[in-house]
Amino acid sequence: MTPAARPVYLDCDTGIDDALAIAYLLASPEVRLVGVGTVSGNTSAAQAARNSLALLELAGHTEVPVAVGAHDPLAGGFDGGVPHIHGRNGIGDVELPEPTTRPVAGTAAELLLRLAHEHAGRLEVVTVGPLTNLALALDAEPGLPALVRSVTTMGGAALVPGNVSAVAEANIANDPEAALCVVGTRWDLTLVPLDVTLEHTLEESDRAALLQSQSPLAQALGRMLDLYFDFYLPFYGRRASALHDPLAAAIAVGGVHATRAPAVPITVDAGHGPGRGQTVVDLRGQRLATVDHEGVRTRVVLETDAPLAPHLIERITGAAAATG
Repeated sequence: MTPAARPVYLDCDTGIDDALAIAYLLASPEVRLVGVGTVSGNTSAAQAARNSLALLELAGHTEVPVAVGAHDPLAGGFDGGVPHIHGRNGIGDVELPEPTTRPVAGTAAELLLRLAHEHAGRLEVVTVGPLTNLALALDAEPGLPALVRSVTTMGGAALVPGNVSAVAEANIANDPEAALCVVGTRWDLTLVPLDVTLEHTLEESDRAALLQSQSPLAQALGRMLDLYFDFYLPFYGRRASALHDPLAAAIAVGGVHATRAPAVPITVDAGHGPGRGQTVVDLRGQRLATVDHEGVRTRVVLETDAPLAPHLIERITGAAAATG
């Protein structure tokens, strides 16, 4: 980390790929992770906070504050998570040492607002879970967009099917009302959808590199991936996994660059029909060239410049070697 490292707040529902995103952000000298807020999604917000604290402690970064965020979406209740994907504890049923630190007082939305004022105009927000905490923060302080430099969000599906319905991706579908609020806000928002996250994979060789690392954090990540690989076996036809959350983190950091990311209108279907949770991305007129809509501040990433996995593994294992 350099003195000029950019401050980043991460909002997450700490499952297995969230854990990879946390490790990546901690290993990236370009940024400084200044706070983590949790939300229910892969697991409950409280369990996600416990997971985040344990991961931060394994990495030697107990200074990073973690706040428990919304347990329930803006409408309805938390559905219990996805233990068949991320395990009963959200991290592949891997048991990490009990963290010695505890969540800070206040909610994730309150932590975000405090950090936005502390780093006014510089704070970069990365979200890799449902957007409930951001919507609550916007409701509490409508002036938040002026304090935030950018928002990078893993979520949605522009031109590909959803993963929880024909059209909806999980993070957006878990709280469509919150997502509608966040994408409808006037701030610089980059959406990293399934269109690109499913094209980036971790393979068994990558998992082996994590398991062989001297870092307790990297080793734990390798163990977590065992269940995740099992889930993706029918999807890819081999033991591998998608890199949803780490790709959003890498794009935010600049480790991977979006080569096609038009600025286009985006909205979310928050109705109660078959389209609920769909990200409606206006990609008309994009066939011959990437065309930015004038005055639009929402971008959707459709292509990237390089595979994430080698960069991700090098960062995580390289950081371990540097600090081991």
